[in-house]
Amino acid sequence: MPMAYEALWHEYMQMPVVTRAYTTACVITTLAVQLDLVSPFQLYFNPILIVEQYQIWRLITTFLFFGNVGFNLLFNMIFTYRYCRMLEEGSFRRRTADFVMMFIFGGICMITFAFFVNLLFLGHAFTIMLVYVWSRRNPFVRMNFFGLLNFQAPYLPWVLLGFSVLLGNTIWVDLVGMAVGHTYYFAEDVFPRLRGGFRILKTPQILKTLFDAHPEDPDYMPPPEDRPGGFNWGQEANVQ
Repeated sequence: MPMAYEALWHEYMQMPVVTRAYTTACVITTLAVQLDLVSPFQLYFNPILIVEQYQIWRLITTFLFFGNVGFNLLFNMIFTYRYCRMLEEGSFRRRTADFVMMFIFGGICMITFAFFVNLLFLGHAFTIMLVYVWSRRNPFVRMNFFGLLNFQAPYLPWVLLGFSVLLGNTIWVDLVGMAVGHTYYFAEDVFPRLRGGFRILKTPQILKTLFDAHPEDPDYMPPPEDRPGGFNWGQEANVQ
């Protein structure tokens, strides 16, 4: 038992820092709800309570709760952990500050959407954003969805959209995640490569000081990920 605990702890500590922090926060929030320590009504996005009663924590907790224990929760947590880690270990390797900046950018965009679309929890949309960015940076990776569908990575967000609809989820959550993911991808990967283009998103120096041990090349543009998270380039991978 102690050896199993040590192995589990070692594996946990091997997770990159942003992935470890975010997934841990999601698990702790879920456990707190299951143990009746907090109520989902204290966590959901409510602009009136945020503005009038200064319940600022809702800007964060709306991204941390994926619902009660069940298939939906398991599905979201697996995808969140998997694609967050592959991004952080892939194109964001040694660029933790830029990865944190993507989190901040995505969060601000989704909060803005939530003011106009009635979305209470944004964790699933955030997961879709991570999946979208990864899929666009790995366009030639072959995917297999539960042994039923074979497709290339850029179609993965659309497959998840269809699967989410089958589970009875609202379509707007996935569409918001895809819209924000595409906005980030265009700003960071497409526009800088156009004639006269430049990097729109500038990571603040304070984030680089906090998270990056090495200075970043100001002209850096993220390349396609070669072999993220154990995927072999061009070979078929299973989505689980």
